[in-house]
Amino acid sequence: MRFDPKNPPRRFPVGAGGTIEMKDCGNLHLEPDEQVTFVTETGAEYDLARKDWGFYATPSLNGRLSGFGLRGVLIQNRGTGRYFLLLVERGREDAFQTYLEAENLRIVHWLDSDEACQALDRAVAGAP
Repeated sequence: MRFDPKNPPRRFPVGAGGTIEMKDCGNLHLEPDEQVTFVTETGAEYDLARKDWGFYATPSLNGRLSGFGLRGVLIQNRGTGRYFLLLVERGREDAFQTYLEAENLRIVHWLDSDEACQALDRAVAGAP
């Protein structure tokens, strides 16, 4: 693993109207079968694992991710039509809802439980 910091971080506007300033702090280079864990101040964790074919973008959506205090959700930007997989910290759903409204986003499907993942699986497979 190698981290190349950007000092100072590259700053750029994002979001509807460019009202949010993002800071790009650097590049993290992982070798195959290496993992990093991101931790919030409240202790929620998110693992990113590199494989030789790509990445595991999340821990299991209906298992470890939930146990780490995060909820997976598929959303769509109504303006661009683009889809995103987001991780919402449990207990921060009100702030997330405010963000959705401000950015013109909609929830397509929560991916945070066995039932939710199975329902999506059935819908995609065309099963009742």
